[in-house]
Amino acid sequence: MTRPLDGVTVVAIEQAVAAPLATRNLADLGARVIKVERVDGGDFARDYDHVVHGTGAHFVWLNRGKESIAVDLKTPEGRDVVRRLVAKADVFLQNLAPGAAARLGLGADDLRATRSGLIVVNLSGFGAGGPMTRRKTYDMLIQAEAGLIAITGTPETPVKTGIPTADIATGMYCAQAILAALLRRWRTGEGATVEISMLEATVEWMGYALYTRMYAGTQPERMGLGHSSIAPYGAFPTRDGRILIGVQNDTGWRTLVTDVLDASALARDPRFATNIQRVRNRAECDAAVAARTSHWSTADLDERLAEAGIPAAHLKDVGQVVNHPQLRARDRWREIGTEHARVDALLPPVTFADFEAHMGDVPALGQHTRTVLEESGVDADDLIARGIAAQA
Repeated sequence: MTRPLDGVTVVAIEQAVAAPLATRNLADLGARVIKVERVDGGDFARDYDHVVHGTGAHFVWLNRGKESIAVDLKTPEGRDVVRRLVAKADVFLQNLAPGAAARLGLGADDLRATRSGLIVVNLSGFGAGGPMTRRKTYDMLIQAEAGLIAITGTPETPVKTGIPTADIATGMYCAQAILAALLRRWRTGEGATVEISMLEATVEWMGYALYTRMYAGTQPERMGLGHSSIAPYGAFPTRDGRILIGVQNDTGWRTLVTDVLDASALARDPRFATNIQRVRNRAECDAAVAARTSHWSTADLDERLAEAGIPAAHLKDVGQVVNHPQLRARDRWREIGTEHARVDALLPPVTFADFEAHMGDVPALGQHTRTVLEESGVDADDLIARGIAAQA
């Protein structure tokens, strides 16, 4: 079947996580993504580690299905290569240091002056304008600036999230914006200049915590596995471990205590009649639930909760997720190539009934330099011999 983005070409000067995630999503949907890298090492995510048979785990995750060219953007010839590529592309995306693209002559105004239909996407930490415009940043710092660290962790210890949440939020909004811009261009012929700020993407994900602070005047507490607005919600003891339970409405509460925990008296306790009352009396509510959950094994209680329609989950480690029975049953793993070995990669979460995501290989640095340069009418041998370009 036709891939949704067949025929779309994206040129990206990208590194780290946010921008590569956005373009990988486009590659999965069939776009041709040409990744422009430095000749001296390329995207620095290549060397965060070498745990995937010699290739970095971040890089394998974020760069499948792309073509890699390595050129020196400090040279006029290197910049000319990028301009030639962009002249035939639909989208140009960059997440260089603030102001760097414009200094290289690759700013939106320059590129769209003769191609109004081009979509130019600028991804940065803080966006254009404001006192922090020129500051470099990365995921943990954005989590701190956005308030995410302030509400994550335990009452005693704030922590960042275990995954790069700010990067992922930004990459997802970036891909969404590109798809919207492409749709508008197909309807009207009009291109776009798009700006994505990591800070603004992450603050948007703060959601209810922002509104709680603005309108209740209170800082949401760090709750560990709990939830500041819902009870019971968290980890509860079983005979052989723990299980996560989340009850999000009063009907669910009555079902939990009556049909699962065999404690119907709790359904009539006025301290727990509504979620607001359960939150006010959280310690007593959690203690009452814990006193009952400890009567069953984790497996048995999980089965009872599932039969009653109460949301619950096991606390899985990452190794258990790799072999998650739901992912295996739904055949969600595919084999892709890297420069050193074949590896397993997870299909993207969007499933089309008539199309499977394009799970391309992860490129070596400069793997496609010669081919792409020749397509662009450039003397590849000359640039490679002079060190302006590099071929894997």
